[in-house]
Amino acid sequence: MSIEQTDATAKTAESLPQLDRTLQASAKPPVRIVHLGLGAFHRSHQAWYTSQASDAAGWGIAAFTGRRPDAALALAEQDGLFTLVERADSGDSFAVLGSIVEAVDGANVQRLAELVSAPATAMVTLTVTEAAYRLGADGQLDTTAPDVAGDLALLASGSGNPSTPLGRLVFALAARRAAGAGPLAVVCCDNLANNGTVARNAVAGLARAWDAELAAWVEENVSFVSTSVDRITPRTTEADIAAVEAACGYRDNSPVVAEPFTNWVLSGDFPAGRPRWEDAGAVFVDHIEPYENRKLWLLNGAHSLLAYAGQLRGHTTVAQALADPQCLTAVESFWDEAEANLSGAAAGGADLQIPAYRAALLARFSNARIAHHLAQIAMDGSTKLRMRAVPVLLAERAQGRSGAAAALMIAAWIDFSAAAETFQDPLATEVAAANQLEGAERVRAVLALVDPAVAADDAVVELVSGLLGTFPADA
Repeated sequence: MSIEQTDATAKTAESLPQLDRTLQASAKPPVRIVHLGLGAFHRSHQAWYTSQASDAAGWGIAAFTGRRPDAALALAEQDGLFTLVERADSGDSFAVLGSIVEAVDGANVQRLAELVSAPATAMVTLTVTEAAYRLGADGQLDTTAPDVAGDLALLASGSGNPSTPLGRLVFALAARRAAGAGPLAVVCCDNLANNGTVARNAVAGLARAWDAELAAWVEENVSFVSTSVDRITPRTTEADIAAVEAACGYRDNSPVVAEPFTNWVLSGDFPAGRPRWEDAGAVFVDHIEPYENRKLWLLNGAHSLLAYAGQLRGHTTVAQALADPQCLTAVESFWDEAEANLSGAAAGGADLQIPAYRAALLARFSNARIAHHLAQIAMDGSTKLRMRAVPVLLAERAQGRSGAAAALMIAAWIDFSAAAETFQDPLATEVAAANQLEGAERVRAVLALVDPAVAADDAVVELVSGLLGTFPADA
């Protein structure tokens, strides 16, 4: 593109109206949901479901960012409005969503406390990533983690605002208790097995370490809802922003691109009410574990395997990696192991329709118009593998089988941890130190960061060691 063309494009963009509620003539619903983790996935998933509910006019979302304020600042310029682009092989469709009515910098803990303590607020939803719960390898809250310990010191002294999502939520729940605002639900939407229980243990653990009376109040007044969430949502690019401008005739600095497919399964109580999410297809069940495992093992497990194996083979997106026969074979083998432990009694009577789910995943992953980058999926592997690879490995070995396909995912992660130019993980320093060791001791040390019991099994260490180097760079 020439300089003249670039200037003309910029002038055209500047002449377009900015997306806001005046342009869309849409009123703001009242805040009844507070969300932690304002990002693309929340907007394509929970915000979309809320916007589709028949009672959406009564359910507004106040969404807080995590580490940086950027998303809140951009969205606030548009009164919370954004365009959802559903990207299928056949083309794009566009819809403006207005369920987010306030976008706030996560560091504004006082505003968070004010909203959470408001009687009208019925729930807090979470998409703060698996690593944010600060689970140790034993599955419990690690109160010795530097940021958790720092938040506890701030909470105890009353001298500052907590910096982690957990610390901020506990601070806000203390404000709700002080205000006498009554019970509410915390709805975990992160990719964790038994994520409602994880959230309960993390929140209650931090509250207990700060104030035993607050912890008792949380136990009595806060319902923790478990969910299984599913919608592939890659990062937004400048090309996506330009596509919205061209198709819709307005400027949107915060569009979100997602696949057409979406799924949400929930289990738990909502003591202060909830939107009619079922109008958009959400499903409410008594026992969520089979649905969680189907998603975590088949979708997220395959994503992790492709993220590490694919990048080792020189690929950058899910679609590229899946087109590599070596990567596809590894995914299919892992799915075979996972399916063997999802069927029958493990399904708890639920009809998981696994063959159809697998076929749908192949089609979804192959959508080349969804540029789902492997580097994005690869982050925080030490946490993710505990839920995506280790359960399948242990289940296979308990049945007298090797679990080689699940072990291969772990081996690919170990190879990737040593080869990657950028390795983002909450235990990156510890993984780097373990990688300085040699042979089986290296593998054992890295495995211990994921699951100590697995690391103590000599046969597993030998199995993983033998699978290292399976995915050499494709010449």
